Amino acid sequence: MITKKLANILAQEYPYYYRGKTLWAVSGILFLMSLFFNYLFEPFHVYTPEHKMDYFYISLLHSLTPVFLLFVFSLFKIPNTITEQWNLKKELFLVTLFLLFIGMTQFLMRDMVYNNPNNWSWQYLFEEIRNTFLVGGLFLLILIPLNFNRLYARNTKNALAINAKRNNLIASPTTIKIDDLSFNVNHLLFVKSDGNYVELFFIDGNKSLKRKTIKDLELALQQYPSIIKTHRSYLVNTNHIVNISGNAQGYKLELKNYAEKIPVSRNMIAPFNKKIKSQ
Repeated sequence: MITKKLANILAQEYPYYYRGKTLWAVSGILFLMSLFFNYLFEPFHVYTPEHKMDYFYISLLHSLTPVFLLFVFSLFKIPNTITEQWNLKKELFLVTLFLLFIGMTQFLMRDMVYNNPNNWSWQYLFEEIRNTFLVGGLFLLILIPLNFNRLYARNTKNALAINAKRNNLIASPTTIKIDDLSFNVNHLLFVKSDGNYVELFFIDGNKSLKRKTIKDLELALQQYPSIIKTHRSYLVNTNHIVNISGNAQGYKLELKNYAEKIPVSRNMIAPFNKKIKSQ
C-alpha cells in the first residue's frame, strides 16, 4: 500500500523549468538561497586558517556553481515529447544527478579556496558530495512541496474562473471541407495527433483516422474560435468542455461523452486562458 502511494506521488505531473526565463529564475533562487544559507548559518565545520580568501567569497563561489552547471545543462536540448510528460519522479532523478555534479565540481574547486595538502583525496570527494546532498536535500524538502502546492492552487483557481467563463459559450454549427475530410465542426470533440496521422473524435462517439498532420488541421480550423490547441498533440473544441481542473503541470479537460481527460500543457496555459477569455 505504501509503495503504491509513493508510486502515485512520484507519477504526479511536475513543470519542466530548465529552459528560457524559468531556467534563470530557478538559477537566481538557487544562488540566493545557497549564498545566504552558507554564509549566515555556516552549516559545516569551517577551519579559517585553511582559507585562501574571505569566507563570504568562498560562499559566493560555491553558490555560483549550480548557476554555472544549470547554464551548461541548458545547452542540451531536451525533446518536447519528454518535457511535456515531466513528473515528480523525473524531476527528483534530474535534481539528484544535478546535486552529484555540484558536489564533484565543489571538490574540483578545493585548491582554489583551501590550503590543504589532502585536497585531492577520496575523503574530501565524499565530504563535498555529502554536504551538497545535505543542503540540496533540505532545499528540496522545502521548495518542491511549496512549488507544487503553489502551482496546483494557481491552476485550480484559474480553472474555476475559466469554468465560470465558458458557461456562456454558444456553439456555432458549421461544416468544414478540406481534401477528403468533411465534417461538422460543432460535432467535433477533439483531435489527437500521432505522427503524420490525426484521429478525430466526435460528440456522437464516432472516430475518424486521417493521414494529415495536426498542423495542417490546425491551419484549416484557425477561423473557428472554438477550436484551440491545448497540447502539441491535441486540438479541442471548447464548446464541449464539461469541466476544467488544475494541477501542477497545467489543466485537465473533461469533455462530453468522453471518459479520459485531455491535457493543457504548461506552455499552452497562457494562450488557452487568452482564447477562453476572448470568446
